[in-house]
This record gives sequence, structure tokens and C-alpha cells, in this order.
Amino acid sequence: MSSATVATDEFMQAAIDEARKGLEEGGIPIGSVLVHQGNIIGRGHNRRVQSGSAILHGEMDALENAGRQPASVYADSTLYTTLSPCAMCSGAILLYGIKRVIVGENQTFLGEEALLQSRGVTLQVLHNADCISMMQAFIQARPELWNEDIGV
Repeated sequence: MSSATVATDEFMQAAIDEARKGLEEGGIPIGSVLVHQGNIIGRGHNRRVQSGSAILHGEMDALENAGRQPASVYADSTLYTTLSPCAMCSGAILLYGIKRVIVGENQTFLGEEALLQSRGVTLQVLHNADCISMMQAFIQARPELWNEDIGV
């Protein structure tokens, strides 16, 4: 796993914009985009609260919004997510054979990064200050929603 402190690229910025959209809607600020050949083919944000959903984490919403894709598209795609992927989202990454994941931050929550890496997924954690501060503020303001989201 590598880390970088470079300027936020357009795809991570799109994931951050999705996270902010979720927060503005009264939800949990986690966003994600699925990128194939330099184009966003799916974008989403955590909509568990807004939709009363048990599964619409940011990554799951982005995958859903990308629609059905052939295995070759998933294998050639990169998933950007503002927060380290949980067990459910990591399972979807593995199921669909997504080989590269760019994570905004893993300081507030460390998901199944070791599992993903053990299965050949390349991870890059950006330690993005915007992602960290957004999640820290949300967790402090709404700990009950956060705990529900991660199954605590």
C-alpha cells in the first residue's frame, strides 16, 4: 500500500463531492466513483439514511449507478472512495474483480484493506485532509448514525 500527499485529482474530488452531497441530504458523508478508461461510469454516496437502505454505502451506490458491466470493464476500472472500504464493499470489489482502489483516508475507519491486498487488489491511500476532517466532524456530530453504518 502506498500513500501520497499530492493534490487531489479530479476523480477523488468527484468522490469528495459525492460525500458532501450525502452530508447535505442528511446522510453519512462517504462518496465513491468508478472510473473506466479515464471516464466516470458510476458515482454514488452513502444513502442508507436517505433511502432507508441496509446496503447503500458509497461504493455500493456507485456500482449500482454504473449499471451492469461486463467483467472486463470491472477488471479495467479503478474505484475511488473517500473512506476505507468496509467488509460489504470490499466483498463487492472482490466479486466484480476491481483491481485498483484509491482511498481518500483510513484514519477514521480502517476497512478490509488487508483482505483486498491479499486478493491482489492494488490500494493507494491518499490521507486526504478533506476526507479526514469531513468524517471526523460527522462522527463527532452524529455518533449514533456512524455506529449504525458500521454495524456497532
